[in-house]
Amino acid sequence: MPPARRLALAFATAAVTALGAVALSNAVPASAATGTVLPAHLYAPYFETWTTDSITTIAQQSGAHYLTLAFLQTAAKGSCTAAWNGDATQPVSAGRYLSDIASLRGLGGDVIPSFGGFSADHSGTELADSCKDVNQIAAAFESVITTYNVTRLDLDVESASLKNTAGIDRRNKALKQVEDWATANGRTVQVQYTLPVEPAGLEADGLAVLQNAVADGTRVDVVNIMTFDYYDGVTTKMGAAAISAAQGLHSQLASLYPGKTSAQLWAMEGNTILPGIDDYPKKTEVTYLPDAQQVLDFAKANGIGTLSAWAIQRDNGGCPGSRDKNDCSGIVQNTWDFSHLLEPYTGP
Repeated sequence: MPPARRLALAFATAAVTALGAVALSNAVPASAATGTVLPAHLYAPYFETWTTDSITTIAQQSGAHYLTLAFLQTAAKGSCTAAWNGDATQPVSAGRYLSDIASLRGLGGDVIPSFGGFSADHSGTELADSCKDVNQIAAAFESVITTYNVTRLDLDVESASLKNTAGIDRRNKALKQVEDWATANGRTVQVQYTLPVEPAGLEADGLAVLQNAVADGTRVDVVNIMTFDYYDGVTTKMGAAAISAAQGLHSQLASLYPGKTSAQLWAMEGNTILPGIDDYPKKTEVTYLPDAQQVLDFAKANGIGTLSAWAIQRDNGGCPGSRDKNDCSGIVQNTWDFSHLLEPYTGP
């Protein structure tokens, strides 16, 4: 897999300081004791948590009321403590975003915490790569679920994490423990894997993550593919490539889960686009609004469960011609064009 294939491409150079801690005294009152189940069809773009942006403000401005919070990782290799952006001063117990999430839920929205991302997966600070104790990994997942009262976790596995077979197995065993814990406590917890993809579907290492989940008895609810950064020198029609990848994934899921219907398999799928110019140096992999419309139409026709984008802060035309910036798309567009297009997908 090309080393540049990832969601958070600027983590290596960006300062990943998590500012604006929120005291636990501002804890959000849960809308229900066991969290609110997410809509069956969902647009949940990634939100860059190393910024000082407000979740609620971004949601109000963009219209995207469901956000995937990127990322949680450990502060150092060997640690079993999850922290926002790997900042040791921002462990889950510090309660960052609690009041902001309360405000978002007041708008009818919610969040999906995401573990991993390229920086963590590359540096050994992805939780299951870093922590060698399955029980402690499961406890960290459960802490996020109870602290933020969420019903879905996203596991972004890429880069070196795709080669770490021990970490893959620990992660899936821990998730199985979490699923059993959730059942015993009357909670709904969905597991979402976010994986790199080729236009033909998952590569062997991404598929191996799911094969291990099946072997460990871990239920995977969503397989979310990153439909960008192909680095194949051929792909230029990004909408068509995203659809082709979704079709390839469907066939792969059919082999993994032979007991599921075609409709159930489509409902398991997620598709994450990257608005504008991705990381490929030749700047030939560019996702335009018509590409996003193609993906949306395909999702509607087939009942894909989750649509997403990397990342909500990129959804503006502030840097025409620039390649894979964190805060703009690199193409000429109006602010929030992609979210305004995709956000109505959220619903039953």
